[in-house]
Amino acid sequence: MTAQASAINTPTDSTQTRRHKLTLLFHNQPDKSVVLEVDEGTSILHACMENAIHLQHNCGGVCACSTCHVIVKKGMENLPEMTDEEEEQLDEAVGLTLSSRLGCQSKLYGDVTVLIPDQSIYLGH
Repeated sequence: MTAQASAINTPTDSTQTRRHKLTLLFHNQPDKSVVLEVDEGTSILHACMENAIHLQHNCGGVCACSTCHVIVKKGMENLPEMTDEEEEQLDEAVGLTLSSRLGCQSKLYGDVTVLIPDQSIYLGH
């Protein structure tokens, strides 16, 4: 299953915001993928929230927990460098990998593919 929105990276003038493709894969639904077209600088968490895709964020998206943990499959170079604060919070993430990032801190500056890990471990999901 794939969902798509508008065209990407085709600004018609210098005032138009660049768009990038965010591809979401889901741990509990391996046959499902969702493709979103988002404005440059949009965080993975914000893109999910704006498109009614569940990504846990117990702290409200302010880098004070690790519940919006995602695993970057492609496009790590299109995300900003990890801050010390994000790295510290990621140490608490369940299922941490070398390509783990926090969705609230990962703003897109190019196409990115991420896996949303199992969210069922969080109370209330």
